[in-house]
Amino acid sequence: MNAKKLEVGARTIAWPSVITVMSAAILIGAEVFGAAFAGGWALAILFDLGETGAHILQVVLFLIGVAVMVKFVRGAQRVEPFTRSL
Repeated sequence: MNAKKLEVGARTIAWPSVITVMSAAILIGAEVFGAAFAGGWALAILFDLGETGAHILQVVLFLIGVAVMVKFVRGAQRVEPFTRSL
């Protein structure tokens, strides 16, 4: 038997779930942030905002992308919990 005493309600990290969610987050994040930069550039040209306007628009869209990714990871964590009870 294990010599260590386990605490009541002890939890362990579910590595397969963590790896699955992080892998999906990397894939989706690349798409979201790529779209943010490309979209900022395209909208700046469309509305003739200039280079500074393009950078500002890209930052705004990037921050929206960060919010989307945080929401995605939190939602995915509910479906694939990162910890399990022992």
